[in-house]
Amino acid sequence: MDSLFGSLALLFMIAIAVLAYFIPFIIALLKKKNNTVAIFFLNLLVGWTFLGWVAAFIWSLTKDDRTA
Repeated sequence: MDSLFGSLALLFMIAIAVLAYFIPFIIALLKKKNNTVAIFFLNLLVGWTFLGWVAAFIWSLTKDDRTA
């Protein structure tokens, strides 16, 4: 029983970490950004660096240019 609880706790912590890692992408989805796919790939490929994650986060929070 102890092993099962430990496994479930580890799985929960991994799920929370993945969710936190993809916060910029989730924000972009919720805001229906024009560049959601680009934000996803930036987050996926460079998000492991702190600067990449911050860049994706800031990009997901900026307002889309609707003049085009």
